[in-house]
Amino acid sequence: MGYFHAVAGSMLFMKDNFSQQAVAYAQFRPQYPEALVQTLLAHTNRLNQALDCGTGNGQLALQLAPYFQTIVATDISDAQLRNATPHPKITYQQSPAETLAFPDQQFDLITVAQALHWFDFDAFYPEVYRTLRDDGLFAAIGYALFCVDPAIDGILHQLYTDILGPYWDEERRYVDHYYRDIPFPFDEIKTTRMYQHYEWTLPMLLGYLGTWSAVQHYRAQTGQDPIRLIEAPLRNSWGSAVTRTVSFPILLRIGRKKKSGLPPRF
Repeated sequence: MGYFHAVAGSMLFMKDNFSQQAVAYAQFRPQYPEALVQTLLAHTNRLNQALDCGTGNGQLALQLAPYFQTIVATDISDAQLRNATPHPKITYQQSPAETLAFPDQQFDLITVAQALHWFDFDAFYPEVYRTLRDDGLFAAIGYALFCVDPAIDGILHQLYTDILGPYWDEERRYVDHYYRDIPFPFDEIKTTRMYQHYEWTLPMLLGYLGTWSAVQHYRAQTGQDPIRLIEAPLRNSWGSAVTRTVSFPILLRIGRKKKSGLPPRF
């Protein structure tokens, strides 16, 4: 095993935590701020072809589509891809990120949005180095646990940690650590902290909670819905407001290939 630990499965078994709730995922998962898209564009030398790995329902690919000639968006989940929004510039393809069926140095930009922590780093990063142009850009993107206000955040923390703690996959720790300790074998470019803000109703927030992988694991293992355990206090804290501001901290690390041309390994 090299520097990048295969924590997300192997070439023979890849985790798929999101096919079951693909429709809800497409409905409730947050978009990314325009400032993030503009940051990627500012550091991408060409705007010919982009690849979005682990695209889910194509959220980031759709945001990038106006700026690139073509985009390939891959995911292991056929259910997710069936819920993806069609776009004339986007080709959706079912494929694991660790085995990319594309020519060498094809892409000007390769992105992974809220999915890199699931990948087998040892297998994925060599494929990035192979298919990304030498002056291309790689971007690891995501979002951490959202916040609303102290009272609601306390209830969400109870759900996230106390109730769902044992049901989160090991890889979730990368998100909890804001991707700071995720392997990143690139010449990194510094970025500024970003947030994505929404005005959500309570049903929208509850719908989003239902897309969490740990919620799915809890339901499968106990036969009960963990969201019901916090729904009453959450409604009380929400009060009479129709909507509240929900803020997601954005995770963003971008970089280019090392001059050696190969990802470093032990």
